[in-house]
This record gives sequence, C-alpha cells and structure tokens, in this order.
Amino acid sequence: MFDPASQAQLKQAIADCLVSDQGILQELRDEIRPLRQQTKRIQPRATTSNSLVGTDGGNNQLQFDPFLVQLIRVVDSSNNEYCLEAISPTTPIEALGRRHFDNQGAPVSALGEMMKYLNAETLPRLSHMIRPKDRGVPVSPSWVQVYRELFEWAILFSILKKDFGTDTLIICDGLLRSKVFAGDNFARLIAGIKERIDQQWARHRRRVYIAGVAKHSKVLARYRLAMALEKVLQTDYPAFVEVPRDVEEKAYVWSEFARGDDRESEGREINKFVGGKMFLVKFGSHPRDHVWPVDIFTAQKEDAQVILGSMLADAINGFPVAHYPRCLQKAHEDAALVQIGAESSGKGILGAIRAPISVESWFNFGG
Repeated sequence: MFDPASQAQLKQAIADCLVSDQGILQELRDEIRPLRQQTKRIQPRATTSNSLVGTDGGNNQLQFDPFLVQLIRVVDSSNNEYCLEAISPTTPIEALGRRHFDNQGAPVSALGEMMKYLNAETLPRLSHMIRPKDRGVPVSPSWVQVYRELFEWAILFSILKKDFGTDTLIICDGLLRSKVFAGDNFARLIAGIKERIDQQWARHRRRVYIAGVAKHSKVLARYRLAMALEKVLQTDYPAFVEVPRDVEEKAYVWSEFARGDDRESEGREINKFVGGKMFLVKFGSHPRDHVWPVDIFTAQKEDAQVILGSMLADAINGFPVAHYPRCLQKAHEDAALVQIGAESSGKGILGAIRAPISVESWFNFGG
C-alpha cells in the first residue's frame, strides 16, 4: 500500500511524464488526422464467407512428463478438417519432413505440396526457424508454433485449387504477413496464391477473396488514443479506413513487417514478409464499437469495399465476441479440442505411453 505522501509523489511524477510526452501525442495526432477524411462507409454485400483456423498450441497439448505431445489441427468454419497431426518438440526434423512425401518424392499432404511448389526439399529450407536439434542442447518448443503456421499457409494454398460454387471470401486468423519463411519463400507463395485466384476467375468465373483479421495490432495500439482524440472511425455506421504504409512502419520495430510491394519502388529491400494491405475496420453502428485491424490480400486492396461488405453481415452476427466475424469464431470453436475431444485424446496418449513402457514399470508407478 502507498501512504498518502507516496501517492501524492507518484501522482505528480505521472503528471510530469505526461506533460513531457505531450509532443509525442501531438505527433501521433498529426499522423492519424488525415484518416478521418478518408473514412468510408461499408456497404453490405452477399458473398459466401469461410474461415480457416489452426488449433492454439497452448490449448491443445498433452503433457505427461517427460512426454509433451502437441496436436496440429486445421479446420474451417464448416468443420472440415484439413490436418490432424501429433508431434513433439523432440520429433526429428528430417523424419517429420519426410512424412509429407511418398517414396517417389511426390507430396502426400498440403504442406508437402507447398514445399514442392517452393522447391524446398526439407523443412529447414522452407523455414529458417526449423532446424535439426543439436546434441546436448535443450530443445525449444517454439518451432512447433512455426510448423503450425506453415501448415495453415499450406492449406490455404491447397484450398485455392478446388472448384468454388459461388464467389467466396476466405477469412484467415491473423494478418496476411509472416516472418517464418526462409529467404523469398513467402513472396513466392504470395505470387502462387495470386496465380491460383486468377485461375479461378479465368476458368470458372468465380471471385475468391482473401482477408486476415487480427484481434491485436501494434498499429492500433500505437494510435488508439490519437484516433479517439481525432474522432477517427467514430461514426454511427460501419466504416473502414486504409492505413498508409508509412503509418504502419512507424508502429513496428522492424519496418519490413509493414513494407508491401507498393514500397519497393523507393529503393528499399524487396518485400519478403507482407502479403496484405492493412485497413482499420468498425463493423458496428455505434461510434464506440470496437475497431479491428484487417489485412486484405495486397493484389485485391482495390476491392476493399467488396471484401469488407461481404464480411459485414457475418461480423454483425458475431458471437460471443460482438462485431467480429462469426465464421472465424466458429472455426476457432471447431479447431479447439475441448471436453470430450480432449478427454478422448488424453486417454489415447496415455495408451500410447503405456505401449513402450514395461508392464512391471507401469504397475510400480501406480498406473
């Protein structure tokens, strides 16, 4: 507990900090003020929406020391399962990579297909964050999250080959940017995604749109107060505004995470990490409704009105999170292993653990 004297001292110290930082807030307000005049109303449209979501690693792991098994599962909002795999942080990387190809080297999974498209014969060539473990060095489990993200991109890439019965909006969980790919693999994957989208129109006259929605963003965190003071997106109708690249870059420690293809002409390093153009979007009709960061596939940024209009009806029906795409929430619910699913998986892993352990040892343990 602070005594009264300490409280007064702390209050004055905080006030001094705020006064000294007034210049910073004014800069942010100056940067964000033009967006108020660029805000556009979202016009509703009818398009089929589908979301693609992978399991959250923290909620889908089965631990029984010294064993730790993590489940890789990717489903869509129609509860179609595209991947179900069990790995552990100590799974041999080379053996894991071989799972995705047959004896003739042909891909047998979406990840294998993506690896072949990118000419990445092994997982380390696909991602610099997945490396064979060193003997005597503790294994970090963080590479499993990278593997999960790679699988989500691979399944998105694979889905774009199928025939679509109607114009479709695919909503991804998170922004359309990634730093887990090695070299220019991500840039080449984005080019491949665009090629398959173009083929859908050329062959079947179907429009397939891609967008990513995040619950958090450094851009939104940095400018939230300035936006409130400048009344950006404080409308009584659903609205959106495009975020300029220079505003994005100021929010990230590593500016290349905000640099899209439209910034390469300025003599900077080639875009390796960004596949989307960021928009700030409010799906609700109240001035204080939540604002979400939305990445629209860069090649489709001119179709922002169509894409966000297609997302509007789904977001209005969002539950339990209000004004957040319902199909994305539905995919999260289907991807999570809860109650009976997790219980069954837990029994299964215990059975698998018993198999290599001697009966005598198990009874001595008390199993």
